[in-house]
Amino acid sequence: MSPFRRNIPLLAFAQAMMMSSTSLMVTAAALVGRNLANDPALATAPLAAAFVSTMLASVPAAWLMHRIGRKAGFVLASFIGATGAILAAWSIVQGAFWGFVGAAALIGTHNAFGNYYRFAAADSTPQEQKGRAISWILAGGVLAAFIGPNLANLSHDWIGNAPFAGGFLAVMLLYLAAAAALSLLRLPPQAEDRPDDTEAVRPLREIARQPAYRVALICATLGYGVMSLVMTATPLAMSHHHHGLPDTAFVIQWHVLAMFAPSFFTGRLIDRWGIPRILILGALAGLACVIVNLNGTSVGHFWAALVLLGLSWNFLFIGATTLLTRCYRPSEKARVQASNDFAVFTTVTLSSLSAGALQHLFGWQLVNLGVVPMLLVALGAALWFARHERDNTIQTAPLAG
Repeated sequence: MSPFRRNIPLLAFAQAMMMSSTSLMVTAAALVGRNLANDPALATAPLAAAFVSTMLASVPAAWLMHRIGRKAGFVLASFIGATGAILAAWSIVQGAFWGFVGAAALIGTHNAFGNYYRFAAADSTPQEQKGRAISWILAGGVLAAFIGPNLANLSHDWIGNAPFAGGFLAVMLLYLAAAAALSLLRLPPQAEDRPDDTEAVRPLREIARQPAYRVALICATLGYGVMSLVMTATPLAMSHHHHGLPDTAFVIQWHVLAMFAPSFFTGRLIDRWGIPRILILGALAGLACVIVNLNGTSVGHFWAALVLLGLSWNFLFIGATTLLTRCYRPSEKARVQASNDFAVFTTVTLSSLSAGALQHLFGWQLVNLGVVPMLLVALGAALWFARHERDNTIQTAPLAG
């Protein structure tokens, strides 16, 4: 069986379990924090701990998998996530706020490893299939749109007087299921993040001077940052405009679907149209989201805007990740992928943590106007890259194995 047929479904399943757990975490963390914290201002501290730990663990996760291999790292991370889920359930039952914050940090650490699923898939496949492989991994997130929120609702009262504790026990089972799937991986040598002393390794600054690397980094960080900022501010904006929780849940669920469902065909679109056009379409979809948000605050406006925002993220993130795989040799992938993900998830963390304050201080319209420069920079980078690739003035030949 080819690596594509064997490994991609396993990695996609693990991605689905990770995103389902993250979806439940996003749904429940602030509510649990509000119930457990003595100070209401600390209600979002657990979610902040999850984001920050993902950011801080991105580089150590890459370093560890460089030493022990990706398969071992992924399985280890699943047990870290399961430990965090058990600690979260215990902390809710015991009323231990800081225990719950620590549990959220462990779950965020797991996610730092899980964010490399897409690279493991890309490095398992030939160059012409990398975009498709990355797309299929992220397509696993479609399940998360249904599993996470529904699991939060169904498990809310499993353990009396401890809302959501049962949900985190269910999350533990998701992580263990992912560990079982990941243990079946058979990654080819070029996908295992093992050191290779026979191949020259360029300094990171030399790699970063490549136009393809810079465009990939710009589009991934800004695309993900815009999505995180607008998505996080949307529930607050909908509440401000007197929309109820069911309407907000409806909008967010469609947003998550729009983030991941296009993954079923994004890889094929990259094969047909090329990476630059996909990046351009992603940036344009983000600008269309802003236009819709600026023209109304009905449920229909929020729904249409968040669907466009999800599509924008999908095209920019998958396109940028595929482009990044052209920028490194096999011996360089650990450092390049780690530097990329550290930059991306630093931006995500800052965007998520600042969204509430920006919405409160400046309002919905200025939040949307504020992301326009970020989208214009991504669009400009993609247009520049498209022109130079068409004129054959920059090198885009694959370097990764």
